[in-house]
Amino acid sequence: MLRTGLIATKIGNTSYYFENGVNTHVTILKIDECVVTNTKTIDKDGYNAVQLASIETNKDISNIKKPQRKIFSSIKLNPKKILKEFKVDDENILEVGTKLNANHFKVNQFIDASSISIGKGFAGVMKRHNFGGLRASHGVSISHRSHGSTGQNQDPGRVFKGKKMAGRMGNRRVTKQNLKIVEIDNNNNLLIVKGSIPGKKNSIIYLKDSVKKS
Repeated sequence: MLRTGLIATKIGNTSYYFENGVNTHVTILKIDECVVTNTKTIDKDGYNAVQLASIETNKDISNIKKPQRKIFSSIKLNPKKILKEFKVDDENILEVGTKLNANHFKVNQFIDASSISIGKGFAGVMKRHNFGGLRASHGVSISHRSHGSTGQNQDPGRVFKGKKMAGRMGNRRVTKQNLKIVEIDNNNNLLIVKGSIPGKKNSIIYLKDSVKKS
């Protein structure tokens, strides 16, 4: 059963203590009232989806693109920073104007979280792929942290695509699955999720029901 997800902001990480005294690492997420701004149906668009808008923006209405301006003005909503579509089943299509908060999820529920990971810049293979590096003695000079040989003999005589080499690390979309919600603060619209979530502080996080765990 596909339900719509939520748009959240990452507040940060901390320790969480259960009643039995056991503590665990958690991530705190803020839900800034997600509003349904549009819906898609199989008859009209070829698929079922719900479009959500969230997170207040300081942009003037004149600086917002016309298609988005039309969406906000049609339902008399202040401009939002993020517009995101979530595919849903036919019975889970919501009415335009519906507001969703942290109580969309439940305690002990498993969710999937997607975000842009922290960019590390250009990194070598030891940091990027956990290579062991070259030998620390016996003639190795200067290139202790290099990756060594990357190609083959005359046949095929090239480096295969996808070879693990040095390059840009991080700054890509990452989805972390099966994260457990340990507590929900409905008064402040906060989700406390066990484990780490990709992205730095104030990153935009897209949440949805876990696809692997019910």
